[in-house]
Amino acid sequence: MLADLTDGAVEDSQARAVERPLASVERAALDRAPALDVVTALAPADRVKIIAEVKRASPSRGDLADIPDPAHQAGLYQTGGASAISVLTEGRRFKGSLADLEAVKAAVGVPVLRKDFLATPYQVVEARAAGADLVLLIVAALDQKTLSELFELTGQLGMTALVEAHSADEVARAADLGARLIGVNARDLSTFELDRDLFGRLVEGIPADAVKIAESAVLTPADVAHYRSAGADAVLVGEALVTGDPVATLRRFLHDGDLQGASS
Repeated sequence: MLADLTDGAVEDSQARAVERPLASVERAALDRAPALDVVTALAPADRVKIIAEVKRASPSRGDLADIPDPAHQAGLYQTGGASAISVLTEGRRFKGSLADLEAVKAAVGVPVLRKDFLATPYQVVEARAAGADLVLLIVAALDQKTLSELFELTGQLGMTALVEAHSADEVARAADLGARLIGVNARDLSTFELDRDLFGRLVEGIPADAVKIAESAVLTPADVAHYRSAGADAVLVGEALVTGDPVATLRRFLHDGDLQGASS
């Protein structure tokens, strides 16, 4: 599944490159205002941070929400207390686009993540051109040479990389890069099975100076508390926010999740 998603995302970016060559995208990226300071926005604090996701669909769950106005959705997330906004830009299975990212960036004042299956420099540059402050780099999808090259390019463009791992080896690979944001995804992107305890098993391998982010399997405040008590600085939440009242859900997750996590 992960290979198929990555191959499809690269193929789609190659089609865009025909219409908009790399040199043009690079100029647009350089014309953008500097990316926001993501590490500070998500840094460890006395309460958990939430990255709220604009997500229409997924391969595991199918259609989740129409979201005709992603900028409005992101504005609700900011009102609810999100520290950053994740925008799925993959079009085939998640029904997102770079236009969604641009609209969200124009509407909010918190950092915006391009969440996609990035494997080429073109995709990283077009993320900055669309306004992304950070990009997702999935260790399992990339050999170490490519991962390192994309990580370096991300920094050169002023963005921050959220480096995602699914095993102790992948956490070590992320740490070797010097990644300041390391995420552990509870969803195995090869099988799409969930393991909510994976973060807790891997967190000790994340360097002390890195922001520790738990991803997936978050539907209730108890799930936020579970990750918080295991050492998460931030939690990425998608489905629960697009299938209900996003402001109320976020506030409940932030308040109740912290209280439950403190008592765990």
